[in-house]
Amino acid sequence: MTWKTIRLELARTPEYPEGLAAHAYVLRLPLDPEGVIDEEAFRAERDRAAVRRLWRGEPEQSGLVIRKRRGWAFSYEPGDDDDEGIFHLETHPIRLGEYLTLTEAGGERLPFKVVHCHD
Repeated sequence: MTWKTIRLELARTPEYPEGLAAHAYVLRLPLDPEGVIDEEAFRAERDRAAVRRLWRGEPEQSGLVIRKRRGWAFSYEPGDDDDEGIFHLETHPIRLGEYLTLTEAGGERLPFKVVHCHD
């Protein structure tokens, strides 16, 4: 298991057919050799699992990657109101070129591509 720094950038959408690097997340997560979250390492050091939301035209937000009853989320404030869900993060490998679907706090689902993943 190794803690990795991961950058996700908005992938192709109808609004942004080429994607948009200015809409991004930078994560710090423990990954196993297959690129899946190591939940044991996560439980041992939850406060180390961080997220930064970099969104063009908005202030940067910093928070934590949290485990919820129904999956994973990015959380910036206490409570659920601002949480952004991550579809199948518990089983989906995080590797260069892979895609993840995030659900914004307002309910919109957006695709993101892993463009950077290193120790």
